[in-house]
Amino acid sequence: MKIIGKHLTVDMYGCSFENLDNLEFIRSAMLTAVREANMTLLDFSYHKFEPQGLTALALLAESHMSIHTYPEFSYAAIDVFTCGDHSRPDKAVAILKNLLKPEKTKITNIRRGDFGSESDMRPKIKVSMTPLRRVRSTGARVLSFLSRAK
Repeated sequence: MKIIGKHLTVDMYGCSFENLDNLEFIRSAMLTAVREANMTLLDFSYHKFEPQGLTALALLAESHMSIHTYPEFSYAAIDVFTCGDHSRPDKAVAILKNLLKPEKTKITNIRRGDFGSESDMRPKIKVSMTPLRRVRSTGARVLSFLSRAK
């Protein structure tokens, strides 16, 4: 099966408390990333937590982009999942990184729908016969010992 989409999970550490707790800043950053990365915005939704933090979701024709901020930890968790070939999730992440200015970033690239070959889909079970051989050998020795004891 071919790759259905690209899914980037991004951890940004060392971001500004003020930026992570500012809904308008996050909204503007996400909409800029959507536009510049050639994505199609369908809807934008958010929830502001008290005393701080927020979750924002950009519903895209290509899939979604989300951000969960933890200003108290200077941390943002970002997902960018897109289907098709015309959008650029890597560019969206670069724009968010430029705007949020993290000290450290960890990006994980997941290829959605990439099952590889048929053999990759079979469960991999490793069975060792050694314990079974030991039991068989021990049983044979016990029988041999008992037959000699008579």
